[in-house]
Amino acid sequence: MKKRKSFIFTNKKHSNRAIMSTILGIISLVSLGIVVVLSGRNGGDAPGGFGVTGLLASLYSVIGLILGIATWREKDYYRIFPVLGTLLNLAALGGISFILYAGVNL
Repeated sequence: MKKRKSFIFTNKKHSNRAIMSTILGIISLVSLGIVVVLSGRNGGDAPGGFGVTGLLASLYSVIGLILGIATWREKDYYRIFPVLGTLLNLAALGGISFILYAGVNL
């Protein structure tokens, strides 16, 4: 007996806001990683520019988190980018929080 092929047609597409959330999460994580590595190479000494980078990374993460969560509620969109963007931005905010917590307790 032949197996019948079935096709599922859908109107789903990727949300531009969710893609932007993912991009902002990647930018935040990469910039934080670079700042941590460079300040580690300087023996823990961080110039003022590193602080500005951390501030911008946290701003990007908050905006990306808002975009990712807002896109979860929309229908007719694939879920991969809203979930990925939200997780990346939460990881960046967690990294920033850890850096601040470690800096206060030293």
